[in-house]
Amino acid sequence: MQAPVAPKNRLEFLNTRPPPNYVAGLGRGATGFTTRSDIGPARAAPDLPDRSAGAGAPAGPSGVGRGRGKDEEEEEEAEDKGYDENQKFDEFEGNDVGLFASAEYDEEDKEADAVWDEIDKRMDSRRKDRREARLKEEIEKYRASNPKITEQFADLKRKLVTLSAAEWDSIPEIGDYSLRNKKKRFESFVPVPDTLLEKARQEKEHVTALDPKSRAVGGTETPWAQTPDLTAVGEGRGTVLSLKLDRLSDSVSGLTVVDPKGYLTDLKSMKITSDAEISDIKKARLLLKSVIQTNPKHPPGWIAAARLEEVAGKIPTARELIKRGCEECPKNEDVWIEACRLANPDEAKAVIARGVKAIPNSVKLWMHAAKLEHDDANKSRVLRKGLENIPDSVRLWKAVVELANEDDAKLLLQRAVECCPLHVELWLALARLEKYDAAKKVLNKAREKLPKEPAIWITAAKLEEAFGNTSMVGKIIERGIRALQREGVEIDREAWMKEAEAAERAGSVATCNAIISNTIGIGVEDEDRKATWVADAEECKKRGSIETARAIYSCAIAAFKSKKSVWLKAAQLEKAHGTRESLDALLRKAVTYTPQAEVLWLMGAKEKWLAGDVPAARHILQEAYAAIPKSEEIWLAAFKLEFENNEPERARMLLAKARERGGTERVWMKSAIVERELGNSSEERRLLDEGLKLFPSFFKIWLMLGQLEERLGNLPQAKEAYELGLKQCPNSTPLWLSLANLEERMSGLSKVRAVLTMARKRNPHFPELWLAAIRAESRHGSKKEADILMAKALQECPNSGILWAAAIEMAPRPQRKTKSSDAYKKCEHDPHVIAAIGKLFWHDRKVDKARTWLNRAVTLAPDVGDFWALLYKFELQHGTEDQQKEVMRKCIAAEPKHGERWQPISKAVENSHQPVEAILKKLVVALGKEEKAAEDNKHQ
Repeated sequence: MQAPVAPKNRLEFLNTRPPPNYVAGLGRGATGFTTRSDIGPARAAPDLPDRSAGAGAPAGPSGVGRGRGKDEEEEEEAEDKGYDENQKFDEFEGNDVGLFASAEYDEEDKEADAVWDEIDKRMDSRRKDRREARLKEEIEKYRASNPKITEQFADLKRKLVTLSAAEWDSIPEIGDYSLRNKKKRFESFVPVPDTLLEKARQEKEHVTALDPKSRAVGGTETPWAQTPDLTAVGEGRGTVLSLKLDRLSDSVSGLTVVDPKGYLTDLKSMKITSDAEISDIKKARLLLKSVIQTNPKHPPGWIAAARLEEVAGKIPTARELIKRGCEECPKNEDVWIEACRLANPDEAKAVIARGVKAIPNSVKLWMHAAKLEHDDANKSRVLRKGLENIPDSVRLWKAVVELANEDDAKLLLQRAVECCPLHVELWLALARLEKYDAAKKVLNKAREKLPKEPAIWITAAKLEEAFGNTSMVGKIIERGIRALQREGVEIDREAWMKEAEAAERAGSVATCNAIISNTIGIGVEDEDRKATWVADAEECKKRGSIETARAIYSCAIAAFKSKKSVWLKAAQLEKAHGTRESLDALLRKAVTYTPQAEVLWLMGAKEKWLAGDVPAARHILQEAYAAIPKSEEIWLAAFKLEFENNEPERARMLLAKARERGGTERVWMKSAIVERELGNSSEERRLLDEGLKLFPSFFKIWLMLGQLEERLGNLPQAKEAYELGLKQCPNSTPLWLSLANLEERMSGLSKVRAVLTMARKRNPHFPELWLAAIRAESRHGSKKEADILMAKALQECPNSGILWAAAIEMAPRPQRKTKSSDAYKKCEHDPHVIAAIGKLFWHDRKVDKARTWLNRAVTLAPDVGDFWALLYKFELQHGTEDQQKEVMRKCIAAEPKHGERWQPISKAVENSHQPVEAILKKLVVALGKEEKAAEDNKHQ
């Protein structure tokens, strides 16, 4: 078979090498082009032979196409234009840089360039400020957006100055956290050889025999390889400690025992004399030696040199130096006191004696000399010797009077006021020691010597009050203020009020009242008097100055007799800190000037009722009715007085009169309550029906009607009453809750869900409705549904304390702490959350914390009886009898009226007239039963 013939390649020239300088298409004029803006002047065409000539002809001159050469054309064009287009491009001049290259640069060109340079400088200076401001602003903006690390931590670095040395040392080292050190290295463990164990055993054993090498030389050579005994090192440290204690016992002051409390501090202050410290001491010694030699009359130099030697432990040298200092500076008291300190106790008196001889007018030296004496007689003798030299020293007179008995003190003070007539304390001390007549003379003399001193007038008033002349107290203070004003003394109201409080603390109540009555209005504008005086009285009450506050309120009442608020504040002060008689007198006076103030009448009647004087309370209410015949509050107060004192007929009669006079919905409600207490259901229903006709939007009457039907067993009628009430009052939470409870008894969980869902749609932000739905699900075992409802409820009412408290109780035990933390962040001051956290501490047996939190709850909401019951139950379990009594007393004083568990017990028919104490105990019993039932459900 014949082999196939390979096809002949028709384009053989493609495989051949092109001739030199070959450019395809150049012969027919198809050349590429570029612009000067890209690469500058165009390139010259390559030197190619003319294709029109024969093959053997020599190559002609280079050209473009078939024309003449490019260089010749460019030269001719350049000659015509006067410049070369192929010159170098200048970034400022452009291609025109060579326009005047051939011209000469003469003086006129130089002058023109100088002129233009000046113009450029002038224009640049005009824009310089704006340009620099703009540049500075840009730099600041850049630095603000891109701060350096040093700038970011500048404030923190400044705070490092507050770090103590201990805090600085406690900063941990950063360590090496590079990645290469985090790589886990392969660790291999091999058995320990026996030789290593044997060597360790030999190192730990104690050698009791001499080493053979040392035995050979008589025991004088120390074995070099023996390990030191750590026990001996510890004993050596104990020896050093005992030596230091011995050094402390022989101190400069001559003590022979060690201070049991301060010896550790003294040990710490003693420095170890290392070579560096010895060198420092030597340098300081040379420096101080130069000081005392160049200026021997400079006392601090001698004192510093002596203290340096004392620190170095050279007490004799220190004493010698300070002795020379006393010789060089005999008139400086600090040098003598330092010499006395460094001297032995036996020599100290002699040193201070030389000092007072050299400086007899130095009070400091005489006082120091008195301190060196041990008995009062010698101290008094030294001080009197000092007074002979310095008779006008108040400090010495005070010191000597303090050491004297009463008779000697009186004589000394008589001499003291002669020598120091301008010192008020000496005059006042003398007046206190003198009898009445002599004290008056002393104060009169003091007033002549010190006419601008207010303390003298106040002391005179206290003197009169002490001797029973209370009528003179006000006159003295008034005359004193006038006299001080004549002398140009500015009467500072605040300072005089402080003096009044001081007088009250000293037992001078009349003086306190006189000061307040004469100074309370100084410097106060008329329109600001009421607010300022009430604020002053409240501040005094906070500081415990009750008499001062009472005096301020007396002045305010005198100025504002018709202001109900001032009378009310004064009555509250008397109620808290006064007697029943004073409060009754104040209220009687108040209703005389403000007969239209209902609250004052009611307060007076209540105080009489609490005191057990019911007829007096009735009389006050009758007077109040005569003064304010249209006041419903007085009618209801009279009804309550009769109702609480088991006078139902009187109460019924009062309410009937009030209804006849057109009473409000409260009157009809109270009337129905009376009939309910008496067990008259038909009359109660009649009153409720009449009340609903008059006041259909008052939800409490609807609620009472439904409760009446429930008590009688008419559940459908009760449901109808609640539903009719909700049509009139769709926003009433108690009506919705009552209807839900009734439906739960009648129909079960499904109906309750429907009712509470409708209620939440109408009132989405009422936390009580959410809580009722959650508890309904929990009671029927739907734990998951209850959790879902709780999450939704907290979304709708994120700041509801009762919901957060319920969430804490519903949470599993490990999560309660976290839940309570979240609740406290949301509702920091809500009593329900505070009480729930207190219960957590209670269950964890943290008694003190639980007591603190429960007390906070009753402080925040004293009107809620549930918190009082929790606290009382806690004290019954963990507190003492006194603590239980204190809780009971506070609860009775607070008179709680509200509470989810408190109200059902307090408003029950059988508990209508029970005191607070009985209701509190019943609620505690009910709480115990609830806890027991909850525990039983858990164990089932």
